[in-house]
Amino acid sequence: MNAVQTYRYLQPSALRSAGLDLQTCGGPAANPRFFTGFLTAPAAAAAGLLAVAEVARTRYHQPVSPASLDPVVTGSRGRLRFESFSGCCGVYARMDVLPDGLNGEISGHGTTNVDVNPPLREALARVGGIEPLHVAVGPDDLTVSTLDGSVVERKVPLPGRWLRGFAEVHVLTAGFEPRAEIATAEAAAFLRRLPAAGDRSVLWAVPAGRTLRLTSRPVPGAVCLAGAGRLAALRGVLRHARSLRVYGPAVRAGSPAVPSTWELDTGALRVSLTLSPEPYRGFSGEGAALAALAGDEVVDDAELVGALLNWDPTIDVAALADAAALPDERVRAALAQLGTAGRVGYDVADGAYFHRVMPYDAGRAERDNPRLVGARALVERGAVERDGEHATVRTGAETYRVRRHPDGAYSCSCRWWARHRGQRGPCRHALAVSMAAAPVEALS
Repeated sequence: MNAVQTYRYLQPSALRSAGLDLQTCGGPAANPRFFTGFLTAPAAAAAGLLAVAEVARTRYHQPVSPASLDPVVTGSRGRLRFESFSGCCGVYARMDVLPDGLNGEISGHGTTNVDVNPPLREALARVGGIEPLHVAVGPDDLTVSTLDGSVVERKVPLPGRWLRGFAEVHVLTAGFEPRAEIATAEAAAFLRRLPAAGDRSVLWAVPAGRTLRLTSRPVPGAVCLAGAGRLAALRGVLRHARSLRVYGPAVRAGSPAVPSTWELDTGALRVSLTLSPEPYRGFSGEGAALAALAGDEVVDDAELVGALLNWDPTIDVAALADAAALPDERVRAALAQLGTAGRVGYDVADGAYFHRVMPYDAGRAERDNPRLVGARALVERGAVERDGEHATVRTGAETYRVRRHPDGAYSCSCRWWARHRGQRGPCRHALAVSMAAAPVEALS
C-alpha cells in the first residue's frame, strides 16, 4: 500500500514577471534552493518541463483521469535534472539542463520535488521568443518571512513505485548503446507516422538512411518501440531540437520486447523518454536489479560507495573503485543497491551514472523485492543442492531444477520462469542458486 506524504510548499510555483519560480519540497532542507539564474533556452526549457510534467500526470495503460505527481529535481555541479514516471510507471521522463543551458549559480546540491501546478503549466505553454528566462528553484527569499501565511499543503499518495522504478531503470539503461541518430526534420516525419495513442503493438525501429523504418519483427541493430503513442510527450520539444537519438540493448532475430530510450537534444538541454518493453509493464516490476542485490557484501559496499559520491555531474565507476578499494563489479552492485533508494541514476547520453540524494534505507531492497527475500530464505534453509551446472531447489513438497547455461543465463522448471522466460529478472529459485554459488554472480 502507498504511504501518505505531506508536500509543503511556501507558495505555488508560478511564472512571474521576474521569471520562473519553482517551489520545492523536501530534500537537504525543508524547502531548499538549488539554482537562481537564467535558462538560456527558455522556450525549449518550458517545453521540456511540460513534457516531464505531462508524463507524471498520465497513465498510459488503462488511462484514467490525470493524476498530479510532482516531478523530482536534482541540482548538482552545472546541471539541473527534472525526472518523473508515468502513473503506470511504464514511461520514465527526464530533462537534463546542461551547463550551456544555465546562466546562474547552482547554490545547493540535492534532490527534491518541484510543484508544477495547472496555472504554471498554462503559463509555460505560452513561453516563447529568445529572451532568457530567469529561474529560481527553491523558495523566494522574500516569502520566507511569511512562511505561516503562505504554506501550500496537500496530501498525495507517495509514489513508492517511483523508487522501485528508479532502481530498475538505471540498471536496464546501463546496458544501452546508441543505435541511431536522425535530424529534426526526419524525426518529425517519423513521429507523425507512428500509431495513435492507445495502440499497444510492439514495433521495431531500424536505421534506414537518414531516418528510421518501422518493422514488426526484431533484427540486429533494431530498437524496440512498444506502445508508440507513449512518445507523444516529445512532440512539444521537437521544434527546439537538433536531433533525435535512440538507445537500446543489442537485439537479434527472435528477441523479446525490450526497453528503449528516445532523446531529443537541443544543445542546451536534453529531454528523454524511456519506455518499458510493453505498454502494460511498469518498470517497478522488471526485476533487473535483483542479480546485483544478491551479494552478501552489497549492503556494506553501498554504505561505503554512497559516502564517496560527491555531486560530480557523472559518476566515474573506475575512480570510485579505486577510492573504495573494491572491484568494478562490486561498485556497480553497490550502485544498484543505492538505486533501490533512488540514490543514483544513469544517463545514456553520457554513458555514466549520476548522483541523487534521497533517504537511503538499506532494508528497502528487501521490502521491494520479495523474490530476493524468498531466495535468501531458500539458501538459509539449505534448500539448494548443486550438481555441476545444474541444481535442485526444494520448497515444501515441490522440487525445481535450475540450469546454468554456457552464456551464464539461468533457466528453471518453475511456472514463473516458464511464463516470463527470464524477461523479468531471475526467479527466486535461480536467484537462490546464484547466491549459494558465489557472493556476486551475474544473472541474465
